[in-house]
Amino acid sequence: MSERVIETSGLKRDFGNFTAVDKVTFNVEKGELFGLLGPNGAGKTTLLKLLTGQLEPTSGSCQVLGIDPAKDSIGVKSRIGIVPEIESPPSFLTGKEYLQFVGLVRDIKDIEKKADHWIEYMDMKEVQNTPCKDLSKGTRQKLVVAAALIHEPPLVFLDEPFAGLDPHYQKLLKDYLSGYLEKGGTIFMCTHILEIAEKICTRIGIISKGKIVALGTPRELERAGESLDSVFMRFTENSEASK
Repeated sequence: MSERVIETSGLKRDFGNFTAVDKVTFNVEKGELFGLLGPNGAGKTTLLKLLTGQLEPTSGSCQVLGIDPAKDSIGVKSRIGIVPEIESPPSFLTGKEYLQFVGLVRDIKDIEKKADHWIEYMDMKEVQNTPCKDLSKGTRQKLVVAAALIHEPPLVFLDEPFAGLDPHYQKLLKDYLSGYLEKGGTIFMCTHILEIAEKICTRIGIISKGKIVALGTPRELERAGESLDSVFMRFTENSEASK
């Protein structure tokens, strides 16, 4: 029997007169890699922030791992991992100290071993002694990914996780995520990289103007001979035309 780790019902978020997320309803099952696709400004990041307790909904509801993020944001955050779209680790800490700090906050007993594993796995030896402010953009991205996954959460939210990573490290991350799913983890991912989404997502939602305009597996959404790029254009253009 499937187990829902994310449930939403009529989820809505307004900013003044602007509706960023408009009565969204969908579910994510345990073991899925759910990809949320959409144009810039479509509502992807706002929806992720609602699910992770960073924003409260104007109306509607959601449950994440059985917890209402609007009522217990700390409870949700303690059980998940988050790679935000824009993240800058504390400039005054070295990369290694940042991972140790994450371990302290999350009460990870074997943080030294886990930190060393990620440093080696993502080939970022420079974080041992280099302040985060002096690290390259790509290394900071690798560090943020490591910090989100280091406690091996049952559910992880990834907002453009492949941005800033070269193809080699994109493959390392894809390999890790594949193993994470095999172990029973669940992933909610926002991405602009449709080629990656088509290859690794088990199910996809397309959001446009705050509304979910398509939902299903890549195979269910693609017409004969159609790529995910074409699916994306078809649904988002239809949404724009209906306005």
